[in-house]
Amino acid sequence: MWWPSSPRASATLHLVFIHPILAGVDRYGILDRMRLYMVTLNTMVSLHFLALACTASIGLGNPVPLPARHRFSIRDDRAYNISLPNVTIFATGGTIAGSASSSDQTTGYKPGALGVDILIDAVPQLWNVSNVRGVQVTNVGSPSITPEILLNLTQQVQRELDDPYCQGVVITHGTDTLEESSFFVDLTIRSEKPVVFVGAMRPATAISADGPINLLEAVTLAAEPDAWGRGTMIVLNDRIANAFYTTKSNANSLDTFRSAEQGFLGFFINIKPKFYFEPALPRGKPYFDVMNATTLPEVDILFGHQALNPTLASAAVASGAKGLVLAGMGAGGWTSAGGEVVQEMVENNGTAVVYSRRSMDGYVAPRGSDGYGGGFLNPQKARIMLQLALYAGYESAQMRTLFEFDA
Repeated sequence: MWWPSSPRASATLHLVFIHPILAGVDRYGILDRMRLYMVTLNTMVSLHFLALACTASIGLGNPVPLPARHRFSIRDDRAYNISLPNVTIFATGGTIAGSASSSDQTTGYKPGALGVDILIDAVPQLWNVSNVRGVQVTNVGSPSITPEILLNLTQQVQRELDDPYCQGVVITHGTDTLEESSFFVDLTIRSEKPVVFVGAMRPATAISADGPINLLEAVTLAAEPDAWGRGTMIVLNDRIANAFYTTKSNANSLDTFRSAEQGFLGFFINIKPKFYFEPALPRGKPYFDVMNATTLPEVDILFGHQALNPTLASAAVASGAKGLVLAGMGAGGWTSAGGEVVQEMVENNGTAVVYSRRSMDGYVAPRGSDGYGGGFLNPQKARIMLQLALYAGYESAQMRTLFEFDA
């Protein structure tokens, strides 16, 4: 950490930074109050909390270690603008922070190669819409996101949103599993403030990279008062989507995130969000308190197909799965032989089983004694919901109400 050398700067930093620590004020409040003092006193104190400006050496699956509180990135060359809202960017890696060996390479690149500082510096227009700060949660490709990373992320985000000085939060994330993480956060955050997930389909080094404009639109949305009360949102390719239903529909296209039946929430015109509807939330959306959680029960997904191996269900349970999600054929169909094994797991092991569908969209109706119908949830979202329900200790009747609320 850099400390100021001038007497005036040192005295100001002592007044604003040291005394609140002794008083037990949290770190977020310290920083905001410090900025307010700087504006009032016109004191040019330069703080360097440059967190991981470039983390290209970090390997996939090795989360950036965090201190007990946030690791902030605050630009020393930007004056705090008291007239603008405060938005915090939580960075987790992915393609938006990816780097390739050439500008025309859009596959086979290294995700999570750039730190949050670099992402912020690449879009100076951010400072026209918000006072931004960065928090490097991890820097990995999104297939390497774990329950522990998700819990760490949502706990930090909740604390940030609880601070009255924070107007909204943006989370940068790889697109491969963005729909899972955003769904998880949507179910575990309690706040009316905007939470916006953003990613990119092209790495930062590519010609016409989509990350910078996506990030600018996401921060603009998080700072928008009309974005309150809409749950967790996803921003890519000028579109505003809800995290509850949206899924990645194409492995390569920029216009990949869709909820075909439920539609989009809005669109961007000249970087300004335009909503189609008044604020509303999905029917039956639950909330799970995970502020003290450190891990989640294991839930596996089995993919349905002709002549599937019926013993895969028992093998998953034997390896530690507390719940199963079946990506069934059609509207949750499973083979007769496979169904017998699943029924055995339910009756003899108490395994919680949710029937979903392998097709992109559709509805799986309520089931009988062999499990629960997943409704409109796809397998990956049903898995997240089941993990949280098992963590919360839901019994069978509560599970049925959770997944089959509209029965």
